[in-house]
Amino acid sequence: MIKDHPPVKFGKTAVLLVNLGTPDSTSWFDIRKYLKEFLSDKRVIEVNPIIWKVILNVFILNFRPSKTAKAYKEIWMKKENISPLRFYTQNQSLKLKEEFSKTDLIIDFAMRYGNPSIKSKIKHLHELGCENLIVLPLYPQYAAATTATVCDEVYRTLMKMRWQPNLKIVPHYESEPLYIEALKNSIVKKISEISWKPDLIIASYHGIPKKYFEKGDPYHCYCHKTTRLLSEKFTDIPIQTTFQSRFGPQEWLQPYTDKTLESIPKSGKKKILVICPGFSSDCVETLEEICIQGKNSFMKSGGENFDFIPCLNDNKDHIFLLKHLVEKNI
Repeated sequence: MIKDHPPVKFGKTAVLLVNLGTPDSTSWFDIRKYLKEFLSDKRVIEVNPIIWKVILNVFILNFRPSKTAKAYKEIWMKKENISPLRFYTQNQSLKLKEEFSKTDLIIDFAMRYGNPSIKSKIKHLHELGCENLIVLPLYPQYAAATTATVCDEVYRTLMKMRWQPNLKIVPHYESEPLYIEALKNSIVKKISEISWKPDLIIASYHGIPKKYFEKGDPYHCYCHKTTRLLSEKFTDIPIQTTFQSRFGPQEWLQPYTDKTLESIPKSGKKKILVICPGFSSDCVETLEEICIQGKNSFMKSGGENFDFIPCLNDNKDHIFLLKHLVEKNI
Protein backbone atom coordinates (compact mmCIF):
# COMPACT_ATOMS: atom_id res chain seq x y z
CA MET A 1 0.00 0.00 0.00
CA ILE A 2 1.35 3.42 -1.00
CA LYS A 3 1.93 5.70 1.96
CA ASP A 4 0.67 9.27 1.98
CA HIS A 5 -1.94 8.51 -0.68
CA PRO A 6 -3.86 11.72 -1.48
CA PRO A 7 -7.39 11.76 -0.05
CA VAL A 8 -9.96 10.55 -2.57
CA LYS A 9 -13.71 10.89 -2.22
CA PHE A 10 -15.73 8.02 -3.61
CA GLY A 11 -18.92 5.97 -3.29
CA LYS A 12 -21.45 8.67 -4.18
CA THR A 13 -24.23 8.61 -6.80
CA ALA A 14 -25.40 11.73 -8.64
CA VAL A 15 -28.25 12.70 -10.93
CA LEU A 16 -27.55 15.42 -13.49
CA LEU A 17 -30.57 17.09 -15.12
CA VAL A 18 -29.60 18.57 -18.49
CA ASN A 19 -31.56 21.16 -20.45
CA LEU A 20 -30.77 22.90 -23.73
CA GLY A 21 -29.21 26.08 -22.40
CA THR A 22 -29.52 29.83 -22.22
CA PRO A 23 -27.38 32.95 -22.59
CA ASP A 24 -26.02 34.45 -19.37
CA SER A 25 -27.73 37.77 -20.08
CA THR A 26 -29.58 39.64 -22.80
CA SER A 27 -26.46 41.50 -23.90
CA TRP A 28 -25.40 41.26 -27.55
CA PHE A 29 -22.10 39.61 -26.62
CA ASP A 30 -23.65 36.96 -24.34
CA ILE A 31 -26.31 36.17 -26.95
CA ARG A 32 -23.62 35.88 -29.65
CA LYS A 33 -21.49 33.61 -27.47
CA TYR A 34 -24.46 31.34 -26.80
CA LEU A 35 -25.55 31.21 -30.44
CA LYS A 36 -22.02 30.41 -31.58
CA GLU A 37 -21.78 27.38 -29.29
CA PHE A 38 -25.28 26.20 -30.16
CA LEU A 39 -25.07 26.69 -33.92
CA SER A 40 -21.57 25.21 -34.12
CA ASP A 41 -22.89 21.82 -33.02
CA LYS A 42 -22.70 19.46 -36.00
CA ARG A 43 -25.76 17.57 -34.79
CA VAL A 44 -27.81 20.76 -34.79
CA ILE A 45 -26.62 22.00 -38.18
CA GLU A 46 -25.91 19.12 -40.57
CA VAL A 47 -24.36 20.94 -43.54
CA ASN A 48 -20.89 21.15 -45.01
CA PRO A 49 -18.83 22.39 -42.02
CA ILE A 50 -16.57 24.65 -44.11
CA ILE A 51 -19.49 26.40 -45.82
CA TRP A 52 -21.42 26.63 -42.56
CA LYS A 53 -18.45 28.14 -40.72
CA VAL A 54 -18.40 31.01 -43.23
CA ILE A 55 -22.18 31.51 -43.08
CA LEU A 56 -22.20 31.38 -39.28
CA ASN A 57 -19.28 33.72 -38.61
CA VAL A 58 -19.76 36.19 -41.46
CA PHE A 59 -23.53 36.50 -41.52
CA ILE A 60 -25.48 34.88 -38.67
CA LEU A 61 -23.28 35.89 -35.73
CA ASN A 62 -23.16 39.48 -36.94
CA PHE A 63 -26.90 39.96 -37.49
CA ARG A 64 -28.83 37.30 -35.53
CA PRO A 65 -27.79 38.28 -31.95
CA SER A 66 -29.72 41.58 -32.07
CA LYS A 67 -32.95 39.86 -33.07
CA THR A 68 -32.45 37.07 -30.52
CA ALA A 69 -31.58 39.58 -27.77
CA LYS A 70 -34.85 41.41 -28.42
CA ALA A 71 -36.78 38.16 -27.98
CA TYR A 72 -34.98 37.32 -24.73
CA LYS A 73 -35.61 40.79 -23.35
CA GLU A 74 -39.35 40.17 -23.79
CA ILE A 75 -39.31 37.16 -21.46
CA TRP A 76 -36.27 37.73 -19.21
CA MET A 77 -37.03 37.45 -15.48
CA LYS A 78 -35.78 40.88 -14.45
CA LYS A 79 -36.23 40.47 -10.70
CA GLU A 80 -34.17 37.27 -10.64
CA ASN A 81 -31.98 38.45 -13.57
CA ILE A 82 -32.22 35.03 -15.15
CA SER A 83 -33.88 33.36 -18.11
CA PRO A 84 -37.07 31.34 -17.42
CA LEU A 85 -35.42 28.16 -18.72
CA ARG A 86 -32.56 28.39 -16.25
CA PHE A 87 -34.90 29.47 -13.44
CA TYR A 88 -37.18 26.47 -13.86
CA THR A 89 -34.38 23.96 -14.50
CA GLN A 90 -32.67 25.12 -11.34
CA ASN A 91 -35.95 24.80 -9.42
CA GLN A 92 -36.50 21.32 -10.81
CA SER A 93 -33.10 20.34 -9.45
CA LEU A 94 -33.82 21.82 -6.02
CA LYS A 95 -37.27 20.28 -5.71
CA LEU A 96 -36.05 16.89 -6.90
CA LYS A 97 -33.31 17.14 -4.30
CA GLU A 98 -36.00 17.56 -1.63
CA GLU A 99 -37.68 14.36 -2.84
CA PHE A 100 -34.44 12.47 -2.19
CA SER A 101 -33.51 14.34 0.99
CA LYS A 102 -33.46 11.13 3.04
CA THR A 103 -30.89 9.54 0.73
CA ASP A 104 -27.25 10.23 -0.17
CA LEU A 105 -28.18 10.95 -3.77
CA ILE A 106 -26.68 14.16 -5.16
CA ILE A 107 -28.92 16.15 -7.52
CA ASP A 108 -27.59 18.85 -9.85
CA PHE A 109 -28.29 20.43 -13.24
CA ALA A 110 -26.36 21.53 -16.32
CA MET A 111 -26.93 23.08 -19.72
CA ARG A 112 -25.86 21.61 -23.04
CA TYR A 113 -24.97 25.10 -24.28
CA GLY A 114 -24.00 27.98 -22.02
CA ASN A 115 -23.66 27.79 -18.25
CA PRO A 116 -23.41 25.75 -16.12
CA SER A 117 -21.78 23.43 -18.63
CA ILE A 118 -21.96 19.65 -18.60
CA LYS A 119 -18.17 19.48 -18.38
CA SER A 120 -17.98 21.72 -15.31
CA LYS A 121 -20.76 19.87 -13.51
CA ILE A 122 -19.34 16.39 -14.15
CA LYS A 123 -15.96 17.62 -12.90
CA HIS A 124 -17.63 19.02 -9.78
CA LEU A 125 -19.56 15.80 -9.13
CA HIS A 126 -16.37 13.77 -9.59
CA GLU A 127 -14.66 15.92 -6.96
CA LEU A 128 -17.54 15.15 -4.59
CA GLY A 129 -16.80 11.44 -4.99
CA CYS A 130 -19.52 10.43 -7.45
CA GLU A 131 -18.69 7.01 -8.83
CA ASN A 132 -22.15 6.61 -10.34
CA LEU A 133 -23.70 9.18 -12.64
CA ILE A 134 -27.28 9.26 -13.92
CA VAL A 135 -27.83 11.81 -16.69
CA LEU A 136 -31.41 12.87 -17.36
CA PRO A 137 -31.79 14.90 -20.59
CA LEU A 138 -34.94 16.99 -20.18
CA TYR A 139 -36.22 16.14 -23.67
CA PRO A 140 -39.27 13.83 -23.59
CA GLN A 141 -39.00 13.07 -27.33
CA TYR A 142 -35.59 11.85 -28.48
CA ALA A 143 -33.87 13.68 -31.34
CA ALA A 144 -30.27 13.62 -32.51
CA ALA A 145 -30.09 17.41 -32.12
CA THR A 146 -31.17 17.28 -28.47
CA THR A 147 -30.76 14.04 -26.51
CA ALA A 148 -27.92 12.69 -28.65
CA THR A 149 -25.86 15.86 -28.41
CA VAL A 150 -26.18 15.76 -24.61
CA CYS A 151 -24.80 12.23 -24.74
CA ASP A 152 -21.99 13.37 -27.05
CA GLU A 153 -20.91 16.05 -24.58
CA VAL A 154 -21.07 13.65 -21.63
CA TYR A 155 -18.95 11.11 -23.51
CA ARG A 156 -16.42 13.77 -24.57
CA THR A 157 -16.05 14.82 -20.95
CA LEU A 158 -15.60 11.24 -19.73
CA MET A 159 -13.00 10.56 -22.41
CA LYS A 160 -10.65 12.97 -20.64
CA MET A 161 -11.17 11.51 -17.17
CA ARG A 162 -8.77 9.01 -15.66
CA TRP A 163 -11.36 7.64 -13.23
CA GLN A 164 -14.66 7.55 -15.05
CA PRO A 165 -17.94 7.13 -13.18
CA ASN A 166 -20.40 4.36 -13.99
CA LEU A 167 -22.82 6.02 -16.40
CA LYS A 168 -26.55 5.67 -17.01
CA ILE A 169 -28.45 7.97 -19.35
CA VAL A 170 -32.20 8.10 -18.89
CA PRO A 171 -33.88 7.43 -22.27
CA HIS A 172 -36.69 9.37 -23.91
CA TYR A 173 -40.02 9.31 -22.08
CA GLU A 174 -42.55 10.47 -24.68
CA SER A 175 -45.03 7.74 -23.70
CA GLU A 176 -44.34 7.51 -19.96
CA PRO A 177 -47.82 7.38 -18.31
CA LEU A 178 -46.88 9.92 -15.62
CA TYR A 179 -45.73 12.34 -18.32
CA ILE A 180 -48.98 12.00 -20.26
CA GLU A 181 -50.98 12.38 -17.05
CA ALA A 182 -49.04 15.54 -16.13
CA LEU A 183 -49.77 17.05 -19.55
CA LYS A 184 -53.46 16.17 -19.24
CA ASN A 185 -53.63 17.74 -15.79
CA SER A 186 -52.06 20.93 -17.12
CA ILE A 187 -54.76 21.15 -19.80
CA VAL A 188 -57.55 20.57 -17.28
CA LYS A 189 -56.09 23.23 -14.97
CA LYS A 190 -55.90 25.84 -17.73
CA ILE A 191 -59.46 25.15 -18.90
CA SER A 192 -60.69 25.61 -15.34
CA GLU A 193 -59.09 29.08 -15.32
CA ILE A 194 -60.65 30.45 -18.51
CA SER A 195 -64.26 31.45 -19.20
CA TRP A 196 -64.52 30.10 -22.75
CA LYS A 197 -64.36 26.65 -24.36
CA PRO A 198 -61.54 26.10 -26.88
CA ASP A 199 -62.38 24.84 -30.37
CA LEU A 200 -58.95 23.23 -30.64
CA ILE A 201 -55.77 22.53 -28.70
CA ILE A 202 -52.54 22.87 -30.67
CA ALA A 203 -49.66 20.72 -29.44
CA SER A 204 -46.63 22.60 -30.76
CA TYR A 205 -43.27 20.81 -30.75
CA HIS A 206 -39.88 22.20 -31.73
CA GLY A 207 -39.28 21.31 -35.35
CA ILE A 208 -36.32 19.68 -37.07
CA PRO A 209 -35.35 19.78 -40.77
CA LYS A 210 -37.31 17.22 -42.78
CA LYS A 211 -34.06 15.69 -44.06
CA TYR A 212 -33.14 14.69 -40.49
CA PHE A 213 -36.37 12.70 -40.32
CA GLU A 214 -35.64 11.14 -43.71
CA LYS A 215 -32.21 10.06 -42.43
CA GLY A 216 -33.89 8.08 -39.65
CA ASP A 217 -34.40 10.46 -36.73
CA PRO A 218 -37.39 9.11 -34.70
CA TYR A 219 -38.36 12.52 -33.27
CA HIS A 220 -41.35 13.07 -35.58
CA CYS A 221 -42.88 9.74 -34.58
CA TYR A 222 -42.33 10.35 -30.86
CA CYS A 223 -44.09 13.73 -31.05
CA HIS A 224 -47.12 12.23 -32.74
CA LYS A 225 -47.10 9.40 -30.21
CA THR A 226 -47.24 11.87 -27.33
CA THR A 227 -50.16 13.73 -28.93
CA ARG A 228 -52.01 10.49 -29.62
CA LEU A 229 -51.64 9.27 -26.04
CA LEU A 230 -52.64 12.68 -24.71
CA SER A 231 -55.71 12.71 -26.97
CA GLU A 232 -56.72 9.33 -25.60
CA LYS A 233 -56.49 10.68 -22.04
CA PHE A 234 -58.16 14.02 -22.78
CA THR A 235 -61.07 13.59 -25.20
CA ASP A 236 -63.08 16.79 -24.63
CA ILE A 237 -61.29 18.89 -27.26
CA PRO A 238 -59.38 17.85 -30.42
CA ILE A 239 -55.58 18.11 -30.22
CA GLN A 240 -53.49 18.84 -33.32
CA THR A 241 -49.72 18.42 -33.68
CA THR A 242 -47.67 21.23 -35.23
CA PHE A 243 -43.96 22.14 -35.35
CA GLN A 244 -42.36 25.49 -34.55
CA SER A 245 -39.03 27.34 -34.54
CA ARG A 246 -37.84 26.53 -38.04
CA PHE A 247 -34.58 28.15 -39.09
CA GLY A 248 -33.17 28.69 -42.57
CA PRO A 249 -34.62 28.07 -46.05
CA GLN A 250 -34.88 24.26 -46.01
CA GLU A 251 -38.12 22.36 -45.42
CA TRP A 252 -38.83 21.36 -41.81
CA LEU A 253 -41.40 19.04 -40.25
CA GLN A 254 -44.93 20.15 -41.04
CA PRO A 255 -47.51 21.45 -40.35
CA TYR A 256 -45.76 24.63 -39.20
CA THR A 257 -47.14 26.19 -36.02
CA ASP A 258 -47.00 29.78 -37.29
CA LYS A 259 -48.77 28.97 -40.56
CA THR A 260 -51.40 26.97 -38.68
CA LEU A 261 -52.11 29.87 -36.32
CA GLU A 262 -52.60 32.14 -39.33
CA SER A 263 -54.95 29.77 -41.16
CA ILE A 264 -57.22 28.11 -38.59
CA PRO A 265 -59.43 31.14 -37.82
CA LYS A 266 -60.58 30.96 -41.44
CA SER A 267 -61.80 27.40 -40.83
CA GLY A 268 -63.99 28.55 -37.95
CA LYS A 269 -61.65 27.62 -35.11
CA LYS A 270 -61.33 30.97 -33.39
CA LYS A 271 -60.78 29.88 -29.78
CA ILE A 272 -57.62 27.89 -29.12
CA LEU A 273 -55.21 26.73 -26.48
CA VAL A 274 -51.56 25.97 -27.26
CA ILE A 275 -49.46 23.46 -25.32
CA CYS A 276 -45.76 22.70 -25.95
CA PRO A 277 -45.23 19.10 -24.72
CA GLY A 278 -41.64 18.85 -25.96
CA PHE A 279 -40.37 21.64 -23.71
CA SER A 280 -39.76 20.71 -20.07
CA SER A 281 -39.43 24.38 -19.07
CA ASP A 282 -40.86 27.59 -20.44
CA CYS A 283 -38.31 29.45 -22.53
CA VAL A 284 -37.94 31.92 -25.37
CA GLU A 285 -39.57 29.45 -27.79
CA THR A 286 -42.72 29.15 -25.69
CA LEU A 287 -43.00 32.55 -24.02
CA GLU A 288 -41.92 34.79 -26.91
CA GLU A 289 -42.50 32.72 -30.03
CA ILE A 290 -45.87 31.28 -28.96
CA CYS A 291 -47.31 33.57 -26.27
CA ILE A 292 -46.36 36.81 -28.01
CA GLN A 293 -45.72 36.24 -31.73
CA GLY A 294 -48.11 33.30 -32.07
CA LYS A 295 -50.93 35.02 -30.24
CA ASN A 296 -50.54 38.23 -32.25
CA SER A 297 -50.57 36.30 -35.51
CA PHE A 298 -53.66 34.30 -34.52
CA MET A 299 -55.63 37.33 -33.37
CA LYS A 300 -54.73 39.38 -36.46
CA SER A 301 -55.95 36.48 -38.62
CA GLY A 302 -59.41 36.59 -37.06
CA GLY A 303 -58.99 34.64 -33.83
CA GLU A 304 -61.13 35.52 -30.82
CA ASN A 305 -59.55 33.75 -27.82
CA PHE A 306 -56.00 32.48 -27.36
CA ASP A 307 -54.24 31.11 -24.30
CA PHE A 308 -51.09 29.18 -23.57
CA ILE A 309 -50.77 26.18 -21.27
CA PRO A 310 -47.50 26.58 -19.35
CA CYS A 311 -44.83 23.90 -19.62
CA LEU A 312 -44.62 21.45 -16.74
CA ASN A 313 -41.81 23.57 -15.29
CA ASP A 314 -41.39 22.86 -11.57
CA ASN A 315 -44.97 21.84 -10.76
CA LYS A 316 -45.67 18.83 -8.54
CA ASP A 317 -46.63 16.50 -11.38
CA HIS A 318 -43.37 17.18 -13.16
CA ILE A 319 -41.21 16.67 -10.08
CA PHE A 320 -43.06 13.40 -9.39
CA LEU A 321 -42.36 12.33 -12.98
CA LEU A 322 -38.66 13.19 -12.71
CA LYS A 323 -38.42 11.31 -9.42
CA HIS A 324 -40.02 8.27 -11.06
CA LEU A 325 -37.58 8.41 -14.00
CA VAL A 326 -34.63 8.59 -11.63
CA GLU A 327 -35.88 5.70 -9.51
CA LYS A 328 -36.36 3.57 -12.61
CA ASN A 329 -32.74 4.13 -13.61
CA ILE A 330 -30.93 4.24 -10.29
